[in-house]
Formats: sequence, C-alpha cells, structure tokens
Amino acid sequence: MPKSTSPRTSAAAASPARRLAAVGAVIALVVAVLAIGIAVGKAVEGDRGSGGSGAPQAAASAQPKEDAAQQKMFDDLAERTSRRKDGDPLAVGRKDAPVVMVEYADYQCSFCGRFTRETQPELIKKYVDAGTLRIEFRNFTIRGADSERAARASWAAGQQGRFWQLHDELYAKNRHGDELAEDKLVDLARESGVRDLGKFRTDMNSAAAGRAVKRDQDEGYGLGVQSTPSFLVNGRPVSGAQPTEVFAQAIEDAAARAAKQKPAKDEAAGK
Repeated sequence: MPKSTSPRTSAAAASPARRLAAVGAVIALVVAVLAIGIAVGKAVEGDRGSGGSGAPQAAASAQPKEDAAQQKMFDDLAERTSRRKDGDPLAVGRKDAPVVMVEYADYQCSFCGRFTRETQPELIKKYVDAGTLRIEFRNFTIRGADSERAARASWAAGQQGRFWQLHDELYAKNRHGDELAEDKLVDLARESGVRDLGKFRTDMNSAAAGRAVKRDQDEGYGLGVQSTPSFLVNGRPVSGAQPTEVFAQAIEDAAARAAKQKPAKDEAAGK
C-alpha cells in the first residue's frame, strides 16, 4: 500500500505529484495492454450459448518491450491490486506467496469457465499448493443483472466458506439468463455445500454483497479492463483465455523476479 509522508521541502512536496503521475502511467500502460482484449473478447464470447464443442481460440496477450521503469510500474500496480487479506474467501493460496494472480471474470463468460475448468486446477496443483502462487478472484460483472446476481451469490457463499465450491459449480458449464435466477442459484449453493440457505439468500440480496461486487467492478474499470477473463500476475497483464503454458511462464518469471528482489526487501525491513 502507498505510504504518505509530510512534505517539508519543495522537493518533498513534489513527491505526491510524482507518485500520482506514476500511477497514471501504470494505468495507461495496463489500459494499452488490456485494450487488445476488446476485439478478441467479442470473438472469445462468440461461442456463448452456441453449444459448440470445438477448441477455443486463445485470446490475445501483449508482451510489450519492458525496461526497468516499466517493471517498477508493474511492481507498484501489484502492490495496489493484491489485497493479501487474511481469511479472504475469494482467494486461494498463501497470503505471503511471492506471486499473486488477480483474475477479473464474469459468470456468464464462457472462456472464464474454460479457464476455471481446464487451467486453474493445473495452476493450483503446481504453484498454489507449492506456496508460490496466490489467486485472488474479482467479480467483474459486465454482462448485466444475471451476472451481478451470480456474483452476489458467490460472495454470499464465501460468507459460509464455500466461495470456491459455488464458483466452480457456476463454471461447471456455460450458464446464462434464467439459469442464474435466484432460485437456481440457491439450488447450486445447496449442491456446493452451503449449509444455511436462508442466510445465503439474505446475504446474496444484502447491501454488503452489492458493495463487494461494486468494489471489484470499480477496481477493474479503473485499470481499463474491458473484457473477461483478464489477469494481473504480480501486476503484469495477461489478457484473455491463454493456454496454460502462458500462465505458467508468467508465474515462473514473476517468481524469479520476486526471488531476486527478496534480499533487498529483507534488508530494507531490517531482517
């Protein structure tokens, strides 16, 4: 999290402005990278409801040429978007894992489902279970009221420790429209092991659920996310439904950078 200081000189007084400029540069860079997903996102979602069984075309990802300043921007972005909260029900993996992957997704997004079914289990087995990776989910609902209702339902399940179970059930197949009606979501919650369905229904319709979903939406829109799924791996954008190998490479690169930075961070912290 950014730290504030009391300016005492003209140079110090300029530092907040410099920090704001740096944040703006980060956002501009992320917007440029993630904007590539707009056109691809239409193609990615073109199979929604089609029932097609063909292999999907991976959405595009950009790997801009980077320098030290750009890497610093990614590091700053990671600090601002990686929540690393104890007991976060929408996260899996160690709070102090060297790599955090933030996912922005919508429950009516067919390729978000493909990622959940095919890629995420491999990443959990290889990197989360090893303590290298933490995955933090964001409800980035861009497909209307049905998506928002499903997002609130997933949050409500999280209040009873069953977020990931309902999350996986929602993505077990492509679900749209009436399949995400409130009664259907209650049925899915029951199948996902949510015990108190009365509390689940109340939580799903609560102001707290609405605030939680809006917070995730605002974060994504603030970064310029315009298609789902979109990811940040230690602040580095990965756009769209990439092959597992792309995520694996991004995670391993981020872990290697984190390992190089750790001695300096430990020294700064007096360890």
